[in-house]
Amino acid sequence: MAAVRRLGAGDIAGFRAMNALFADVFAMPEEYLGNPPSDDYVAAWLAERRNIAIVAETDGEVVGAIGGYEWPKYEQARSELYIYDLAVSERHRRQGIASAMIGQMRRIAREVGAWTVIVQADVFEEDEPARALYRKFASEEIMAHHFDIKP
Repeated sequence: MAAVRRLGAGDIAGFRAMNALFADVFAMPEEYLGNPPSDDYVAAWLAERRNIAIVAETDGEVVGAIGGYEWPKYEQARSELYIYDLAVSERHRRQGIASAMIGQMRRIAREVGAWTVIVQADVFEEDEPARALYRKFASEEIMAHHFDIKP
């Protein structure tokens, strides 16, 4: 079983391995590797407690990752955790790695007193395995649309 851990401040190599995994699994090398942030930026990002990076490692290789955030809410004095990206390398799927990483995210949510963990999933047929995984953990499934608005 892969070892799952939250990246800490200064774990720049782990952060870069996480982004490389996302680039590979999502087939989006330009988005994740085309203009990498500086080491100073990465160190500051990792030091911010509301930024969450979780990796799963096997034999020193990052084989799974979650990138997410804690969002303080305005309507009540509470927060929610948001899983922005979750990926597991193809050859390591169906081994409980994604579930273990979600478990780590849930532990962090309890530690910070968050009321929920949110993850969005695309509605494309090829993303049904991800939706099936999320349904195992979900207390509610809400159908929603995502809109990107240019600044």
